[in-house]
Amino acid sequence: MASIAVTSAPARTRTATSLRQWIGLLYVLPAVAFVVVFFVVPLGMTAWMSLNNWPLMGEHSFVGLDNYVAILRDTRFWNALKFTFYYTVVVTIAIFAVAFPLAIFIERPRPLTNLYRTAFFMPAVVGFASASLLWSWLLNVDSGLFSPAAYDLGLTAKKVNLLATFQPAFWSIIAMVVWKVAGFTMIILMTGLQSIPQDLQEAAVIDGAGPFARFRAITLPLMRRTLALALILSVAGSILAFDQFYIILRGGPRNQTLTAVYWIFNQSFVSFKLGYGAALSMVLLVILVALSLIQLWLLRKPEGLD
Repeated sequence: MASIAVTSAPARTRTATSLRQWIGLLYVLPAVAFVVVFFVVPLGMTAWMSLNNWPLMGEHSFVGLDNYVAILRDTRFWNALKFTFYYTVVVTIAIFAVAFPLAIFIERPRPLTNLYRTAFFMPAVVGFASASLLWSWLLNVDSGLFSPAAYDLGLTAKKVNLLATFQPAFWSIIAMVVWKVAGFTMIILMTGLQSIPQDLQEAAVIDGAGPFARFRAITLPLMRRTLALALILSVAGSILAFDQFYIILRGGPRNQTLTAVYWIFNQSFVSFKLGYGAALSMVLLVILVALSLIQLWLLRKPEGLD
């Protein structure tokens, strides 16, 4: 009987462990199902569509890699991709240039800190489509706010259409995106700043380190993971930019603000070449994943840094 009791204890332990594993699987099953249904399946369908001539109506036909070969000759797509990269670099720098000082400003408690945090973050809760419609009105040359106000104040000799030429239109979009996104990036950076032990900052002050030296030697190294998260989100959102360019500019002036996603939309739902649009989407996905991996590698945690 003693031998039976001894041998049954490990069996009960294995049974309990197996039961906990099954219970854990049940907990994560809804999330797994969500990812499979809304990411894995659509991704597989997009990859299959990219290998077909897939019109909006009628039967599709398998064409292999023909859609990908056609991309190599699509100068409009490569121009759109070039503009998308240019926009991504400029807007990312602008967002961080605004978000980082705001994060430093609201990091520590001071009078009205909660009010500042709420005010700076508030534009982030507005959808991109709604924000684009709002700024489309603000930028209107006749009934908007900016151009008529500048004319009424005597800053311009006449009402200036900010969307008529590339440079004013481009920087107007940059201003809108920074206004919309900087608050969200600010919150991410603020959490990174608050996670830095205050003892390190105080010890550096005692050692005579100035603000810039502390920022370079303590703040930036300890915020690598936070910076990587904020940077990846900013770059991914910028590369996938569509709403603001579609609603405010419609790709103008003279198709100079066509983004990669805008061109994919045009080919898929204006020209009804769904297979070709799917191939463009797969190419953009590969580029986005590659850029994210490069950013993670550049901002990886240095060896020996806890």
